[in-house]
Amino acid sequence: MGVSPAAPTSIPEGSFVRTILSAFLILTFAAYDAAPASAQSTQNSHATASNRDLRQIGQALREGGHVILIRHGTTFSNQADVDPFDLADVSKQRNLNDKGKELARAFGEALRGAGVPIGKVYTSQFNRAYETAVLAGFKDIKTTADLSLVVTHDENNQHAKALRAMLARAPEQGKNDILVTHRPNIVDALGMDWSDVEEGEASIFKPDGAGHHLVARVLMEDWPKIAAAVR
Repeated sequence: MGVSPAAPTSIPEGSFVRTILSAFLILTFAAYDAAPASAQSTQNSHATASNRDLRQIGQALREGGHVILIRHGTTFSNQADVDPFDLADVSKQRNLNDKGKELARAFGEALRGAGVPIGKVYTSQFNRAYETAVLAGFKDIKTTADLSLVVTHDENNQHAKALRAMLARAPEQGKNDILVTHRPNIVDALGMDWSDVEEGEASIFKPDGAGHHLVARVLMEDWPKIAAAVR
């Protein structure tokens, strides 16, 4: 796990600076959406997060008011999206592998164990994003084209704008909203500071209407540690 504290910073549309609230956790590793991190050669950076850091994240999420943006869980490196226009045929998509499924379940269990209240849940129309949310145990999941992979440059711009709007929108009082999407969508919306986003990694934001504050970035395998810290 990596820790990189910094002063709180507002992130309005069009300005994307990698930030984190003081004493909060940020986890950064190298990955690309084309394949799982295990298939990449980039060396990861490591640091140690204190139990206090983890507890503060869990306590903040218990209070609600956050949007948790997630890159879908770990996938098969030997699969590809061979027909992205036929989303009904999941056999032609890159899908979650066993590790991705296991971590998605553990992620949902950790949120429930930490007492994190969940509001609305939106995912990409691709199976790996939707299945991540299903296995996490979320209810009333809605798929949307705004979080799906795109083909044209115009679609990229539209989806990036839509994602930034979703990050700036406050959840229902006392709840945290969940968004599950893909690396290209995240990078298009937030900039190259997110080019290293891991499969399964979450970026936790605090919306303020006009923009959003980055609270923390957390790898999917580290959520049980947050749950344990707040028990």
